Amino acid sequence: MLPAEVLMLEEVTMKEMTAIFAVTDAMGLSREMLVIPLLPRRPGRVQKMPNGKIEIVVDAEDFEGFVSGLETEIRTAGGS
Repeated sequence: MLPAEVLMLEEVTMKEMTAIFAVTDAMGLSREMLVIPLLPRRPGRVQKMPNGKIEIVVDAEDFEGFVSGLETEIRTAGGS
């Protein structure tokens, strides 16, 4: 039996953006305060930028896990 392949996310699409916005909208964050690069990375990260915006770099390997912890990561980074 072959090991299960890990599917790497190659780009952030509207599907991923919609899931991210579901979290950030519920937090009351303005979409204008978010920077979401379209190229995912491993590992993903959330950080507050010097201009006060929140940068959300999507995790390329575990999007579901990334989104499930997104609110905590935003709060830890200094977002509302």
